[in-house]
Amino acid sequence: MKTFTCNICGATGQEATCKSCRSTVRDRAILQVLSMELFGTLLTLPEFPRLKSIRGLGTSDSYTYADRLAQKFDYRNTFFDREPRLDIANPPEDEFGKYDFVISSEVLEHVAPPVGAAFHNACRLLKPAGVLVLTTPYSLEATTAEHFPDLNEFGIAQVGERLVMVNRTKGGAVQVFENLIFHLGCSGGALEVREFSECALRELLAGAGFSAVRIYGENCAEFGIVREENWSLPMAACKGAFVLRPETTREVMEHWAELNRRVKRLGKSYWFRVGAKIGLI
Repeated sequence: MKTFTCNICGATGQEATCKSCRSTVRDRAILQVLSMELFGTLLTLPEFPRLKSIRGLGTSDSYTYADRLAQKFDYRNTFFDREPRLDIANPPEDEFGKYDFVISSEVLEHVAPPVGAAFHNACRLLKPAGVLVLTTPYSLEATTAEHFPDLNEFGIAQVGERLVMVNRTKGGAVQVFENLIFHLGCSGGALEVREFSECALRELLAGAGFSAVRIYGENCAEFGIVREENWSLPMAACKGAFVLRPETTREVMEHWAELNRRVKRLGKSYWFRVGAKIGLI
């Protein structure tokens, strides 16, 4: 990988994992999508304007960027299994319509069926012009591979050296599943319940109420986002065309005015004028 600028911490790197903040290609891709959807241009996270009128919600987001997003926006990260809790399959109704963006990275493949409710809730959490930034493993097959379609009452136990899952269906039948797949995340191992197909993802997002879906498939070597595959790519699902609200525009202008004031004060510095004159600034 060529030298790049990490768009999460701003450090220079050459390896897939940033040595400074430990961000992965996927982490950086999520911030690439968020930057394009909110601001229409590629910015590093340190370059994001501080706009507390923009509200965001994370669902088990990586600590690599979660704390940094909280410094820029009215953003909070949530978890399924610990505080602050939020179950995307059954969120509180008073959360609906509050958020300008929701990030769901490597979450929806773990939600118990039927998964359609999670997509509907993600849309309902957003304001009318909100955006869902989404990553999840998916294939180019025709349909989603649902590993446990009749999941109802279930538990996981260790039998010998292997983990097995026992499920009692709504009809009372007992099922036993071996060869379980777990994904390692910030909350430990999470059971893979399905592998989506790209076609099914588009259908689920459209059925949930999203008006447009964009897949970000192009590499961005500038930020160290280089992939070899053309599947499991980050997506943006838009509820409506994102626009800066008046209070956000006012925040931007206030920041701009303060920056101008600082530049003018700096311009009065003797050493600043000397540096500018000899070409150092």
